[in-house]
Amino acid sequence: MTILSHPTAKIAIVRARWHADIVDRCVDAFVAQWTKFGGSAADVEIFDVPGALEIPLHAQKLARTGRYAAILGTAFVVDGGIYRHDFVAGTVLDGMMRVQLDTDVPVLSAVLTPHNFQESAPLIAFFREHFVAKGEEAANACAQILDARAKLALLNA
Repeated sequence: MTILSHPTAKIAIVRARWHADIVDRCVDAFVAQWTKFGGSAADVEIFDVPGALEIPLHAQKLARTGRYAAILGTAFVVDGGIYRHDFVAGTVLDGMMRVQLDTDVPVLSAVLTPHNFQESAPLIAFFREHFVAKGEEAANACAQILDARAKLALLNA
């Protein structure tokens, strides 16, 4: 099976607005890749939240609507010197995992935590391009999980 077997699947993307110039590259790449698979950009709905910590609750609310076949959360969590960014990212990923297990809606992650990030032109450029790759990978994963779930549905029919 391919995305062409369910081209009208609705996908929600929950994106954090911290480092929006980087995170938005993931969203744009996801949508571009999704349309290459035969999906429609109109079937991808984008929801903004302030930061990464807000992604799991927003994803849960969206999953419970029953409207979406899958949800992607995307954020760029950096060490701001105030708290450990790896704790934030781990908390977000744990929450996203719980949402998909509790709601039976796949929740994919493009929540990234760099080892080293500084507001310098070379690093910003690197991560902007890296988020393009992550958006494409997320679209691939989304198509694969929807195909796998379609196969499971046939087993249960």
